Amino acid sequence: MTDPQAGESGVRREGFLAGVSLVASGAATPHTSVSNDALSQRVETNDDWIRSRTGIGARHIADEQEGLTSLASAAAREALAGAGWDPASVDLVLLATSSPDDLFGTAPRIQAQLGAHNAVAFDVTAACSGFLFALITASQYLRTGAMTRALVIGADQLSRWVDWDDRRTCVLFGDGAGAVALEACSPEDDGLLGFRMASDGRKADCLSLRQVAARQDLIPGVTVQRGGFEPIQMNGQEVYKFAVREVPAVLQELLAATGTGAEQLDWLLLHQANQRILNAVAERLGVPEHKLLSNLASYGNTSAATIPLMLHEAVSDGRIQPGQLIASSGFGAGLSWGAALLRWHGPVISSPAA
Repeated sequence: MTDPQAGESGVRREGFLAGVSLVASGAATPHTSVSNDALSQRVETNDDWIRSRTGIGARHIADEQEGLTSLASAAAREALAGAGWDPASVDLVLLATSSPDDLFGTAPRIQAQLGAHNAVAFDVTAACSGFLFALITASQYLRTGAMTRALVIGADQLSRWVDWDDRRTCVLFGDGAGAVALEACSPEDDGLLGFRMASDGRKADCLSLRQVAARQDLIPGVTVQRGGFEPIQMNGQEVYKFAVREVPAVLQELLAATGTGAEQLDWLLLHQANQRILNAVAERLGVPEHKLLSNLASYGNTSAATIPLMLHEAVSDGRIQPGQLIASSGFGAGLSWGAALLRWHGPVISSPAA
């Protein structure tokens, strides 16, 4: 007999904490890729200088036809198709971004483009930690039975907030979007095995995208602030020290809390900020290089998009297989950081070696 309080997934919506299944992924990047050599036509830099310090070889830059909304919608459509879902069956569209097309919220525009008319849609802003924080947030709605299906999207178009004459920052960032389809499931099939989240606003100035300080006269004796934002500002040395200190610590804490040894991990999936950071974190955790996922060379730092972009790439080429265990960490502006222990559920895809 069918439970009248169960959703389409067959999971009862009240009375117990459901599990969360990572069903499918999607991604989208702009067509234009700007190599390090091409960027050297704009600023005094070169491929060796950039690669040796960051691991980045190119970045994708959105043109006038490829804004944040279109990239995020494309990634979400691919996740929907992979899950085999009717858009009308989605309960939640959660967009992690720090570069929305509309400061009042871009997620509702994506909801409309997808035809997910039954879903509530809103934005989450946590910079490079955004996707992981949004994934954890969406999971709580599914666990409690309030919702059954969710699309979590990480997308950023930081190219419009970069000072392209500042070689310290302009070489780092690119544009892109990634998405994951989540569904409530039985507790035994839970794909979110644990998580940690943290913030330290005392270090916020180490990485910021501030409002402009300019003001204009309104009436005699009264001024108002003008809207707009300054370019991205970053203290690279401090951000590096923060990341190599806090990311291994939060991952070790999570692994200990879940009774998981580093040797049990199939993959380490980190925010793609800097290859030296990725290597340092893996080394401190004792995770071998072949388990460390990285696509920095092709995309650079796409902020909230890096984790789902990398996830989708590794799922699509068959590296990540159903049942495999993934330790993931997001970190960046805020300063904010966090970790999640995930088990991938999505469809079986033949590996390159198969």
